[in-house]
Amino acid sequence: MTTTTYAVSGMSCAHCEATLTEAIGALDGVTEVGVDLAAGQVTVTSAGEPDDALITEVVDEAGYELTGRAA
Repeated sequence: MTTTTYAVSGMSCAHCEATLTEAIGALDGVTEVGVDLAAGQVTVTSAGEPDDALITEVVDEAGYELTGRAA
């Protein structure tokens, strides 16, 4: 399992959390999604190395902006 944390802007409420959890969780190989609204981060656990471009696309389509991997 691989865990990767991304910085995401535009999240502010439980609806944002649910939307991103559902959208990212639907991707192949993703086993868990954690959203930290206060920190502006989304943590993705996947079976292998995540596809950053695909996750960025899904986040953008949901109306948020993935600004990169969190430090």
